[in-house]
Amino acid sequence: MAHVPDETPQHGSAARSVKCPICALEMPSLEINSHLDMCLQKPSGETSKKRRLFSREEEDGAATSRSPACPQELGGASFPLFHKHKVQERVSQETPQKTPFFSVMASRSTEAKPSMNATPTCEALKDERSPRGGNQQQDKSLGERLDGKPLADKMRPCTMEDYMGQNKVVGENTMLRSLLQANDIPSFILWGPPGCGKTTLAHIIAKNGNKSSTRFVTLSATSAGTSDVREVIKQAQNEIKLFKRKTILFVDEIHRFNKTQQDTFLPHVECGTITLIGATTENPSFQVNSALLSRCRVVVLEKLSVEAMEAILRRAVDSLGIQVLQENERAECSSRDTSECQMYIEAKALTTLAHLCDGDARTGLNGLQLSVQSRIAAGPHSQMQAMIIKEEHIKEGLQRSHILYDRAGEEHYNCISALHKSMRGSDQNASLYWLGRMLEGGEDPLYVARRLVRFASEDIGLADPLALPQAVSAYQACHFIGMPECDVILAQCVMYLARAPKSNAAYSAYKKVQEHLKSYKGPLPSVPLHLRNAPTKLMKNLGYAKGYKYNPMYSEPVNQDYLPPEVKGIKFV
Repeated sequence: MAHVPDETPQHGSAARSVKCPICALEMPSLEINSHLDMCLQKPSGETSKKRRLFSREEEDGAATSRSPACPQELGGASFPLFHKHKVQERVSQETPQKTPFFSVMASRSTEAKPSMNATPTCEALKDERSPRGGNQQQDKSLGERLDGKPLADKMRPCTMEDYMGQNKVVGENTMLRSLLQANDIPSFILWGPPGCGKTTLAHIIAKNGNKSSTRFVTLSATSAGTSDVREVIKQAQNEIKLFKRKTILFVDEIHRFNKTQQDTFLPHVECGTITLIGATTENPSFQVNSALLSRCRVVVLEKLSVEAMEAILRRAVDSLGIQVLQENERAECSSRDTSECQMYIEAKALTTLAHLCDGDARTGLNGLQLSVQSRIAAGPHSQMQAMIIKEEHIKEGLQRSHILYDRAGEEHYNCISALHKSMRGSDQNASLYWLGRMLEGGEDPLYVARRLVRFASEDIGLADPLALPQAVSAYQACHFIGMPECDVILAQCVMYLARAPKSNAAYSAYKKVQEHLKSYKGPLPSVPLHLRNAPTKLMKNLGYAKGYKYNPMYSEPVNQDYLPPEVKGIKFV
């Protein structure tokens, strides 16, 4: 029933028509307040303009009662503010109350500004990933549960109890775990391979922190710039002044920022305006400013073990309602509807997937999702046959083991160092393994060949003079034919160098010369006159080459000094 005023003014400013900011209806100005009260309490009749003005009331959690309907022209979808919780809706029906328009707007003006990249609540993630998280989830099929976000994102842990594989860093009684539990979070850099849990750990800190005293902001260095960082710092300064709240800034892929951009953090991390948490797959020693490193602790995360990967995969399988089929156990499909037929996965297939993903949880979970989706698409061969994910399905989805190797990063130097040391130790097996890790990971074969040439002289040298020609020939052969045919050539050279006798006499002798030249005090001594060349008459008159003994002219050893007097007596060999 529409609200009708007791009297209608006939003249003056009161007779002016005003437009309702909720439903856009025009009416006399004296009627606007009572009309607004009715619009705000209307459970149905939301307009597009209404949604624009009050899109954030749903976040405030305010529940307002139902009231008589507005005019029929306002028909539309339900106003979301009044349907957030069914319990609140029932209470509002029993005890209706009004919420004036301007009081609602006033409450919005005092609301603190949210973080730049808000993350979904832990409860929402639990409802989404749990197969029995409410009536809607019970009605969803397995295919519908896999729609939307990737499985790796849906299965992101919410608590430290669900965070697996990094017990050395955040296990019980560790220093970092104690600081996180006390909500006393320092600035630190998370360094580890892809899929080891760097971003997940930051999200757990955000979800379990004290919201009243801490504000969490997320940036990605792949898309953010210096202006975004400065805006966050400006907001952080206001938060400290107005609300006494600290700001934790999480920067994913922080190595993508250049050294100048990283300098933006320095004074604000130093004075405590922000607490910086960075995540990187690259060695911070090379990719992060030394000044920033001195203000942050580096936390090294390792690749996940096979046991941790199996636990993560079993947790995902349980959330999807897939049963693990043990060895010699048969699977049965009790439903004749193929769309609802139970899906199984062999325990051996889970173990294989845990090995093939090479400690990368994201690769493992995405591989599991791909295998499940492919089996759903194929379906069972008959209505009474259950769908089973076997080991061959996992291998087909991943194609090959995921090899962690970065041609321009830390792993590049680690592998070539391991190859060099294995050949020095005459271990053919290990030498071939590290060679394979590099070549199969995409390394330039000419780079490996150049290192073998260096090794032939540095570590074998005079013990086997044929080693150097072998290495040079291998380099030329790789240059001629390239990959993949040159892999056997490099393997042959590596095996030869590993088997060859070792001598670093030439390397050690030259190192002594270098050290002597660097440590020599004063100007270097001149070349003795008898060792100088004398191509002109003037140089001969000056004494160049005077007294030099030409060795082939003597049948016995020649007694002659070849070093300056200042260096005489020093042994380099």
